[in-house]
Amino acid sequence: MKQYDVIVIGSGAGALIVDEALAKGLKVALVDKGPLGGTCLNLGCVPSKMLIYTADRIVEIQEAKKLGIAAEIKSIDFASIMERMRESRFESQAYIRKGIKEPENLDFYEREGYFVEDYAMEVDGEKIKGKKIFLASGSRPVVPPIKGLDSIDYLTNENALELTQHPESLVIIGGGYVAVEYAHFFAAMGTKVTIIEMLSRIAQSEELEISELLEKEMKKRMDIYTNTQVEEIKKNGKGIIAVARDKATGKQMEFPAQRIMIAVGRRSNADLLKVENTGVELDKRGFMKVDEYLETTKKDIFALGDADGQQMFTHVANREASLAWHNSAHKNRIKMDYSAAPHAVYSHPQIASVGLTEENAKKDYHILVGRAKYFDTAKGEAMMEEEGFAKAIVDGHSGRILGFHIIGPYAPELIQEVVNAMATGGGVHSINDGMHIHPAMSELILRTFENLEAA
Repeated sequence: MKQYDVIVIGSGAGALIVDEALAKGLKVALVDKGPLGGTCLNLGCVPSKMLIYTADRIVEIQEAKKLGIAAEIKSIDFASIMERMRESRFESQAYIRKGIKEPENLDFYEREGYFVEDYAMEVDGEKIKGKKIFLASGSRPVVPPIKGLDSIDYLTNENALELTQHPESLVIIGGGYVAVEYAHFFAAMGTKVTIIEMLSRIAQSEELEISELLEKEMKKRMDIYTNTQVEEIKKNGKGIIAVARDKATGKQMEFPAQRIMIAVGRRSNADLLKVENTGVELDKRGFMKVDEYLETTKKDIFALGDADGQQMFTHVANREASLAWHNSAHKNRIKMDYSAAPHAVYSHPQIASVGLTEENAKKDYHILVGRAKYFDTAKGEAMMEEEGFAKAIVDGHSGRILGFHIIGPYAPELIQEVVNAMATGGGVHSINDGMHIHPAMSELILRTFENLEAA
């Protein structure tokens, strides 16, 4: 059995652990069946945003008439758009592979491994053991138990990236982040899109007003059915029929389409690793239990990124990787703090959020709430952005920012100064003290805090 100082499972955020361990001169094993670079680089944020950036430009051209611009899209080269994304992914993988080959103290096992005993794994018939183990094993799409689904060639966020032709029509089951982003992309490509969501609204975890505006705007380009449960998938020639039921009325409906996409969430890969064989306990959802220092229920085994199921975003995973490594090597451990962990949804319109929603904040704080529309700023008026808005939630006693939410153009960029203020313990004054360029879209943040009122 080969002995290692450190074993890392997963080459996404786990690669940061590998770098730290090698810098300390430790003997390291990296286990990853691929694709090399992890979910974000290959199947998630990076390739999807390369596609969505193109979709954003298409919709901007389509909406340019509100600015008095008569523009026309003559053609969309779907195959070229997809190939550019795949070429970029291939180049990134090649770069990572080259880097992995260089260190003498690193062994790379490009196979699927699983635990056989305490701190020991079997990988492709070979057993390896580590003093410290970091589980950055990611997640995979949830496939719901819908009758007939296993008899068709359905899409997920993963195999959709291999398409060379866009479907003429597409039913998307699910209304979360992945669903609304891909709905935006395919609709821009010319696909007739239908979203079917079993919950009462799409983007369920966002502020209610944001979910409502997102649905209103997306309905201009596609069909959306909420509170609707898909019960069966039937083959229909070269296409499919999704049989669904309205949960309020009991009415059955049929949705014919060329393809169907499953986007109902993510599930843990812990079952593939058989972590119970090394004493790592799972939560009710099947993700690895960790404490506030990211250590699992087994000493010297840490979990990070999608593996711990906390907040499944790459920037969060990278921060967790940094802290997990620190906490494995130092007595003065640092707690992982998610209170200022932001996220973005690259739908159209875009969404960005950080911290608590109004509903959650009311449970523990006396709050002030501020709202402002893009159109309340000079730049927003110039853009003729009449619907987008921002919402702030602030502790009424201390002025500390508890949450901030934006829907509209450049939302992920605009929210960053609020994230920075929250991360450093700042409040409303830390935003107001800095001069903001006029006219610029960043004035939206100031306007929102200027409108604070008791909730």
